[in-house]
Amino acid sequence: MRRDVFQAIADPTRRAIILLIAFRAMTPNAIAEHFDTTRQAVSKHLRILTECRLVKQEHNGREIYYQLEADKMKEIDAWIEQFRKIWESRFSELDKVLLTLKNNKK
Repeated sequence: MRRDVFQAIADPTRRAIILLIAFRAMTPNAIAEHFDTTRQAVSKHLRILTECRLVKQEHNGREIYYQLEADKMKEIDAWIEQFRKIWESRFSELDKVLLTLKNNKK
């Protein structure tokens, strides 16, 4: 099943996993230690993150390390950017209204 990055970040546990591995690659067991859930539940989240290509697996001997695919985060940033422009425009308009109100009080 093909998933997209928005399905991955929709879950708070997966967002927390992304934050954890953003700083360093970690094994599933090391990741699971940070959550009050089963190792199997963490593995399911890692599978979804891998399917969405937000994380990648790297084998080191018998261990599997998961690390963030930072380039894939650009897809999220690009989507959010359109809203950032809207918000900035609205704040600019609000500034103009407030300045007009302030000048009218004088």
